[in-house]
Parts: sequence; structure tokens; C-alpha cells
Amino acid sequence: MAKIKLNTLGGLVYSTDPNFKMEQAQNEELETLLPAQQKLKVRLDTKHRAGKAVTLIEGFIGTTVDKEELGKKIKTFCGTGGSVKDGEIIVQGDNRDKAMTWLQKNGFSSVKKV
Repeated sequence: MAKIKLNTLGGLVYSTDPNFKMEQAQNEELETLLPAQQKLKVRLDTKHRAGKAVTLIEGFIGTTVDKEELGKKIKTFCGTGGSVKDGEIIVQGDNRDKAMTWLQKNGFSSVKKV
């Protein structure tokens, strides 16, 4: 019998059902929407960051590869560091205006400053 890691079973350890078959969770990534269809929110955040300000870009719908690529381009334009975590693009510092201008120049028409 093939070994299956317990964390992939979703907490299931044993089943008495003789017809039970383990369904594999399918992690389907969403298709990346066109820039004009994206509804992004740009906001400043300081919570849980030791008082340091970061710019968060939320609401991007698409694959993680495209999200990381967009984050890299914005960070390069702003000249700062950052990361892509939990569905958010994080740019160090208060770069809301720079991020919004870059997004609007590159076709993201629906960008809100929150």
C-alpha cells in the first residue's frame, strides 16, 4: 500500500466504509483576468509589522506566477523590497501613489486607494 501523508488527508485517519475512495483535493488556480477587468485596492497597513508601513495591493485574480510577476514589476518601479503572501502584494514603505500610477499606466483601470 502506498504511503499517504496525514496532512493531505484533511484530518481523516480511518474509514470503515469498504467502498471509500480518497478524493484528491484539486488546487485549481484561477485564470488571470485582463488588466482592465481587475479590481485592485491599494492601501497602507502598519498592523503586525512593528510600526513599519507597507503598501498592500489586494484583489488580484489570477495565477500565483502572474501575481509574483506583477509584484516584482511594482517593487522594481517603486525601488523597494516586498513580497507576495496570502493573496496580497506587499511593497515596503508608503508607495501608494507610485503603485497606483504604475498600475494605471499598465492598463489596470479599476484601482482604488483605500
